[in-house]
Amino acid sequence: MEIGVPKETKDQEFRVGLSPSSVRSLSDHGHTVFVETKAGLGAGFTDADYIQAGAKIVTTAEAAWNRDLVIKVKEPLAPEYEFLQKGKLLFTYLHLAADRPLTEHLIDSGVTAIAYETVELENRSLPLLTPMSIIAGRLSVQFGARFLERQQGGRGVLLGGVPGVRPGKVVILGGGVVGTEAAKMAVGLGAQVQILDINLERLAYLETLFGSRVELLYSNASQIETVVPEADLLIGAVLVPGRRAPILVSRQLVEQMRPGSVIVDVAVDQGGCIETLHPTSHTHPTYVEAGVVHYGVPNMPGSVPWTATQALNNSTFPYVLKLANEGIQALERDLALAKGVNVQDHRLVHPAVKEVFADLAA
Repeated sequence: MEIGVPKETKDQEFRVGLSPSSVRSLSDHGHTVFVETKAGLGAGFTDADYIQAGAKIVTTAEAAWNRDLVIKVKEPLAPEYEFLQKGKLLFTYLHLAADRPLTEHLIDSGVTAIAYETVELENRSLPLLTPMSIIAGRLSVQFGARFLERQQGGRGVLLGGVPGVRPGKVVILGGGVVGTEAAKMAVGLGAQVQILDINLERLAYLETLFGSRVELLYSNASQIETVVPEADLLIGAVLVPGRRAPILVSRQLVEQMRPGSVIVDVAVDQGGCIETLHPTSHTHPTYVEAGVVHYGVPNMPGSVPWTATQALNNSTFPYVLKLANEGIQALERDLALAKGVNVQDHRLVHPAVKEVFADLAA
């Protein structure tokens, strides 16, 4: 099969769909991989690395896109819509619930669009979302600590505190992979940490992980209204697979936070769970609203592309190889991969996405 790897076009997105080691494995299985020139440079992979792995380097995005199977990291942007063609397999992160224009273009094109974030195993885990969730969770505290610095617009709080001065308080909405990894980082820095979640079994698990170092709270409107105003760093870590994230923190509640506090909403690529937060970019990562610093970069792991590309490939490659070997038949033989299909044959397929865009699914 011919496989294309275009260069990512999202602002400062330096990850790449396939690493040279993945290309080598695909080449060993008889497939031909076409990599757009400099696609891997931001992640530390040169064209020479790909050539040595067996890839063919192409000079245009069109030449990379014009293949049977296209492997990306982030969703196609408007300038790439023209490359979406019937019969093509597209395998990437899509997050369609927050992107109606892309959803409409995918339906119109006839492409089979498989989303990393909705590939789901029998135990309901999301194997292709997990590695980036781990990275995003850890980065949320790293970035949050930075933007708490006064020079970055924050209130000048050191999350770990010092002897005689209380540490900063980190409030995490959601105790899944992102929230857990954020808590690990925050606890490591010495911050006071609270995690809110509606799943009591998950809270019980987190107790075995953190013990008394993290305050674990059942999430409801009253609890959120109590803890959010006291947060120095508020992290949105809510995930409802395939659906828009619910708004948990209203504008009125944000206005009660201390000036210079920081919000990092990792759920922004699914619409976000903070009413005042909208997507930003690595070039312009923050803005101030109601006196609070808001960070809403939807491709956070793109800031650590060397690590993120390899972590992503470790998870995606077995599925990429199945698609390369079996084509669309792989969707019938692998139930987890089948659940990743969002759009096929000019129609929405994934149940959660169909709920979001009921008018398009009719």
